[in-house]
Amino acid sequence: MTLFLESAAGAAGGSMPMLLMVIIMFAVFYFFVIRPENKKKKKAEEMRNSLSLGDEIITIGGMIGKIVQITDDTITFETGEDRVRIQTKKWAISTTAKMEAEEAKAGAKK
Repeated sequence: MTLFLESAAGAAGGSMPMLLMVIIMFAVFYFFVIRPENKKKKKAEEMRNSLSLGDEIITIGGMIGKIVQITDDTITFETGEDRVRIQTKKWAISTTAKMEAEEAKAGAKK
């Protein structure tokens, strides 16, 4: 009986470092993967909510245009000189011309 208790105590002591490693791995994964992704999503959502008429936008498909109408979840924009109007969802907006200019300035300063 005492041999069984000693082996159980030894096994519990041996699993503690393994549990600690799992916790550390999760913390590293959170700070290097999950947290930056959430920040990126939040920044994109703020950008989409701050869009206004006349802003130059780029969609996730690569179309470039100027916003002519905004509703709760859709945006209508014109492309080029022929004034073709395209309606898309807000989530399909990738960047704005202002954002790209700010990123270029930040990249030039580094």
